[in-house]
Amino acid sequence: MVPANVEDAMSNQNSSLLSRHRRALLGAAAALALVGGFAAGSALPVHALSTARAEAPVSIRPTGFADVVARVKPAVVAVIVQRDNVQNSSADANDIPELSPDHPLYRYFRQFRDERGQQAPRPSAAQGSGFFITNDGYLLTNNHVVEGGSAYKIITDDGQKLNGKLVGRDPRTDLALLKVDADKPLPFVNFASAQPRIGDWVVAIGNPFGLGGTVTAGILSARGRDIGAGPYDDFLQIDAPVNRGNSGGPTFNLDGDVIGINTAIYSPSGGSVGIGFAIPATLAQTVVAQLRKDGTVVRGWLGVQIQPVTDEIAASLGLSATTGALVADVQPSSPAARAGVKPGDAILAIDGEAVHDSRDLQRRVAALLPGTSYKLDIQRRGQKSTLTVNLGKLPGDQERADAPDERSPATLGSLGLTLSPATGEGKGVTIAAVDPRGVAAAKGIKAGDIILDIAGEPVAKPADVQAKLADARSNGQKSVLARIQSKGRSIFVPLPLQQG
Repeated sequence: MVPANVEDAMSNQNSSLLSRHRRALLGAAAALALVGGFAAGSALPVHALSTARAEAPVSIRPTGFADVVARVKPAVVAVIVQRDNVQNSSADANDIPELSPDHPLYRYFRQFRDERGQQAPRPSAAQGSGFFITNDGYLLTNNHVVEGGSAYKIITDDGQKLNGKLVGRDPRTDLALLKVDADKPLPFVNFASAQPRIGDWVVAIGNPFGLGGTVTAGILSARGRDIGAGPYDDFLQIDAPVNRGNSGGPTFNLDGDVIGINTAIYSPSGGSVGIGFAIPATLAQTVVAQLRKDGTVVRGWLGVQIQPVTDEIAASLGLSATTGALVADVQPSSPAARAGVKPGDAILAIDGEAVHDSRDLQRRVAALLPGTSYKLDIQRRGQKSTLTVNLGKLPGDQERADAPDERSPATLGSLGLTLSPATGEGKGVTIAAVDPRGVAAAKGIKAGDIILDIAGEPVAKPADVQAKLADARSNGQKSVLARIQSKGRSIFVPLPLQQG
């Protein structure tokens, strides 16, 4: 028989053990419930979630775009452009502008052409998009939307129809400014002040296929795209779906500010494949300011033909990197000619700021003020120097002045050339024949091209070319730059000396 005091102790002990077991089991059950909740996706108590967030705060993102769309959508409009005497086989309100084959955006819109043949000239209409940038009726769109237009109808988000007038347009950046008169302040949007980041959410609003007020969303896919549309290409690439009719419409960030103006798409199929291109807001702002003030855009002009610096060209010039822009030719009486710039010079910096490549030089010069002096850091025949140039005004008919030559310089593993004295003015040495099996033929050098100089020294007869190549070879050079004229343009080609 167990003594009462011992039984009480055991009872107390058992109670204590049972109490500890219960607590342990309850704790384990709670832990299993918590784990099971995560594993099975079960909802957690509010206090558990609150505690987790307090311990590890996370950034809360919007689950939709309705709020930003509600703010900015009233400022986006459809632009209806009336054209007279247009050759068009399917001229309806949803057609796109008829562009000539040499138009910079032709290849991005040609898939929308009607291939059924041309009809007689007759009035036509085309649709695009635009957006108000002031409450008194200034709106921005693409130049290719309004080009050739005789009248402009603006349809607002609430269905109001307004007459627009063209304030000015800039074909080089494909932007145009219109103005409408209204009896009350109009909704408008602002340009973004900060550069967008790759991966940021974007919202595009426009008038695709005549379906006004269409909203799509995606992300910013890339920046600085060169699509061959013009000399100042610096496009944003977005994957928000845009289609025919979206041209001129805005792309917004989540703050409701415009980061770009939708301009072109890459589309093997004719519809959106998730690759759209928008003009950056930073570029648009400078163009808009000039169009609003003067109806036109004034740009700086240097007066040179330029081409990229390749690895071979850099080695031939004694450059340590493929930076800067190589001057292929200098226009007579141009600012560059007056400053002493010569073919073969590599322009490395403007006013102490490095030039990254040939397109960077184009954009930089265009943004500078005509009639103002600037310092050019150049390298010529291995020697660096600084020239002072007083920039001119880009001529109105000089659509692509300071543009790189479309032919890329190439390595000539085997020259395969037959030379003869130049005819006509007698300047340079004519390439009389090109071996079709040689690298020169494969890279586009043709009979009839003219060698103007070798290593910066002019040549007048075939013997001069041979002598210059021999001199460079004896000096231990691996290649030498030849300036070749082809179809009225000049281009530098590095000739490999080891091939004789």
